[in-house]
Amino acid sequence: MPRTALLVSTALLAALMPLSAARAADDPAPTPVDRFEGEVPFASQPAEGIFTWGGDSDDPPALQLAARADAPEGAKVLSGTYDISGYGGFTHDFAATEPAHDWSAHKGIRFWWDGQDNGKKIAFEIKDGGANGEASELWTTSFTDDFTGWKQIEIPFADFVYRTDYQPVGGIDHVLGLTQMWGYALTLPVGLKGRFAMDDVELYGKADQSLRASVTTDAAVYPVQEGRTASVKVSVGTTGSAPLDEPVTVAYETATTGTAAPGKDYTPVSGTLTFPAGTTSGATQTIKVPTLKHRSAESAETIPLKLTVTGAKAPAETPQVVIDAHGLPYLDSRLPVKKRVADLLSRMSLTEKAGQMTQAERGAVGNGADVAAYDLGSLLSGGGSTPTPNTAEAWAKMIDGFQLRAQATRFQIPLIYGVDAVHGHNNLAGATIMPHNIGIGATRDPGLAEETGAVTAAEVRATGIPWDFAPCLCVTRDERWGRSYESFGEDPALVKSMETMIQGLQGRADGRDLKDDDKVLATAKHFVGDGGTEYGSSTTGSYTIDQGVTKVTRQQLEAIHLAPYQTAVDRGIGTVMPSYSSLDILGDGQGPVKIHARADMINGVLKGRMGFDGFVISDWNAIDQLPGDYASHVRTAVNAGVDMMMVPYSYQDFSSTLIDEVKAGRVSEQRVDDAVSRILTQKFKLGLFEHPYADTSGASKIGSTGHRAVARQAAAESQVLLKNDSGVLPLKKSQKVYVAGSNADDLGNQTGGWTITWQGQSGTHTTGTTILQGMKNAGGDVTYSKDASAPTSGYDVGVVVVGETPYAEGVGDVGNGNDLALTPADQAAVDKVCAAMKCAVLIVSGRPQLIGDRLGEIDALVASWLPGTEGDGVADVLYGKRAFTGQLPVTWPKSEVQLPINVGDASYDPQYPYGWGLTTLAKAPKGGEATLKGLGAAARAAERVGADQAGRKLVAKARLLVQAKIGQDITSAVSKPFADADHLLLSGKYGAAVEKLTEAYEAA
Repeated sequence: MPRTALLVSTALLAALMPLSAARAADDPAPTPVDRFEGEVPFASQPAEGIFTWGGDSDDPPALQLAARADAPEGAKVLSGTYDISGYGGFTHDFAATEPAHDWSAHKGIRFWWDGQDNGKKIAFEIKDGGANGEASELWTTSFTDDFTGWKQIEIPFADFVYRTDYQPVGGIDHVLGLTQMWGYALTLPVGLKGRFAMDDVELYGKADQSLRASVTTDAAVYPVQEGRTASVKVSVGTTGSAPLDEPVTVAYETATTGTAAPGKDYTPVSGTLTFPAGTTSGATQTIKVPTLKHRSAESAETIPLKLTVTGAKAPAETPQVVIDAHGLPYLDSRLPVKKRVADLLSRMSLTEKAGQMTQAERGAVGNGADVAAYDLGSLLSGGGSTPTPNTAEAWAKMIDGFQLRAQATRFQIPLIYGVDAVHGHNNLAGATIMPHNIGIGATRDPGLAEETGAVTAAEVRATGIPWDFAPCLCVTRDERWGRSYESFGEDPALVKSMETMIQGLQGRADGRDLKDDDKVLATAKHFVGDGGTEYGSSTTGSYTIDQGVTKVTRQQLEAIHLAPYQTAVDRGIGTVMPSYSSLDILGDGQGPVKIHARADMINGVLKGRMGFDGFVISDWNAIDQLPGDYASHVRTAVNAGVDMMMVPYSYQDFSSTLIDEVKAGRVSEQRVDDAVSRILTQKFKLGLFEHPYADTSGASKIGSTGHRAVARQAAAESQVLLKNDSGVLPLKKSQKVYVAGSNADDLGNQTGGWTITWQGQSGTHTTGTTILQGMKNAGGDVTYSKDASAPTSGYDVGVVVVGETPYAEGVGDVGNGNDLALTPADQAAVDKVCAAMKCAVLIVSGRPQLIGDRLGEIDALVASWLPGTEGDGVADVLYGKRAFTGQLPVTWPKSEVQLPINVGDASYDPQYPYGWGLTTLAKAPKGGEATLKGLGAAARAAERVGADQAGRKLVAKARLLVQAKIGQDITSAVSKPFADADHLLLSGKYGAAVEKLTEAYEAA
């Protein structure tokens, strides 16, 4: 979607200034931008042109260059019609292949508008800086169509404000420079069928210095210890860094509107700073504000510093000196956390408590002033919500800026900032990206799962972020679900075994490591049953299964979906996120109820029976899916046990509504105190009160060789060898290898969704190694032809890497534009290569793909999952540097008709059973039923004495023996006991696991 195609949520009413009859002699002549005589085509980037956009196919307006006798200039005007339900408008972008335009000599932009007197505001944006019109900053204002006929609209550049709700690049420098302009855009009114016409867009007037010069302070907030002196640095800057043409003066005085008392808490100051004509851009002077020391313990107090600027644009807001809170018990790190929480809670107002229960998106709070204005407790970055540039340093600087805002609140309660780092610090370009959870489940390696969590935590915390919305503990039961890859697998026993990742993220279960610079607060999500939603039950947009209804008996709920959460609680998980989905417990008479409304599950099971003592954070705008009005949404979710609400762009409404509900008695103060206590407890454990700002000492390890080595090992261990006829794998470096397929050389495809952006994207978007490059790095003699169009003769073996392109959540649901079949291009590549030579097919995907009709022509088949940035790890097993050891974390179906299909089903006839995975580690063990009988006896003995490692090795040996006999003759009689055996192994029932494997052996 074009980047201008989001409806402006905040805009200013532009001045409608009458056209002056005569310009001053020293004004520059107007500079035409659009005459609409046909000089600018209807075209898009990179060419210069006018183009339309909208929320759906009906929303873009219809445009034409129409001849009109009453045209204010020339013969033609731009006219159009519109009927917009979502958002829509049009843009004029300048050519990206040519230099940007310099508008800095002018006062503003003006145009003629044919008024319809509809009373609607029309947003007008200009595009400043960046690489081109689709990668620039957006600056916005608006005018109101409250007149009839042609009128010239004049908008001074001083009226434009930086868009805080949406930016295509997340911000470049937040300065309207006017020297690199890329065009403009108009957003037309919604919900009104109408027509419009405009003409003669031009730049007018002479720029005054206040448009080119601005006064700024080095911060908006200046915390200072009582008795110390605050230093406020005041700088003057100019567009293009030119020296000042005229003097700039800054009169300053400490205002009495703050909470600090002059003469008691600080010494008032006043004066004038002067920056003479000729002063270099960037020059700085300092204002000193002395504070006074006295003995009493106090909360933080504010001293606004009023600045009156002449000759330049004044700072956007009044800077504040803040005398730090001091002497209060909650500030004493020597006290137990429980006492600190109780002390702080006793001092807080209802408004401050509501703020702690509120989480906003960082893009919604702009420069962060609302952090203090609404006493916000938390901010987050949604998927792809990143600073610009997207570097570790920029992340830390951004978050520190928000934390500084929290210091202007009465008790200086630090923010807790959260991100979805679901397979590494996946929002950060250059970070180490792990395999998605489905691949981690395939490793069957709890120690490695913990290591991946530790690497993720270290990289996340080094950018100033103390909270990770991971891991997902969903038990995926239907591969049509677009979130399948977020799960460790379909078996709750497997999910539980991989929860070692929690210790990698948080450290020890008692929370003592959370304050360390390489640990983060983890989140178990999505409580409960999100992996069991029924196909076709979703009511969210075009989703088919995500956010749908999970229909289960009470026993199924306990055994499959709830079990992993008890493990998480036992491991000390700090936060839990409820699911968007609904739960329908058969026989309880409630029918489907959204989890965010289920007090029986959140208060009753999670907090009550399981003993969870962390806090519950809602999912993104999830309360909006509850029935009733907004007040009902708020009280229902809070009373159900949700402690903090993720309300990205509606944080003001949530906070005020919660306050009203408490005052009305519909939400108890006790419930609010419980929620805030839980939140504060985690903030204290994280050490945020003592160290609110980023500790970047570990930033040099982000994307480091050591961290990538862990991801490489995870990628290697996640590869599942499903078929290997004639020992095609591992490859030999002496072989000539023909590589083809859409996913062989695509870093974005192999990292999948939730990488850099929410949905992920194909192509190269971060630092890493593709599978093709990994094969080359391994020393292979490799020739690559993506579509297999290059000649296929003369090669020893082919490797075809196919699979999915990135998606996330319900966007990836089967039936929502997706299926489980290979694309025609991938099918053609497999067919051509495998017909010409021995071949190995790697499927890079977040879930099984239907490959049965081609199994006969494929010699080796690998479930490669989504291996992350380290394609070298895949090459390691292809070339035998590491052995294939992965096992299927989910059942691989024969057809979509079989879905859902899972271990334990009464009817079970898959392509490959759960737990299947050939190995190149060693030759299969020799022996038959007698050998299995001996292994079973040894396994039972190991189980009796708690020798888990020995028990697992015995079962693994039996499994390899059985797989060797089965080969590719995988029948229902074989599959069911084979899959059951892996579940029993993960449940610690080693003797029974060998018995099931023996049953599979006998059926083969």
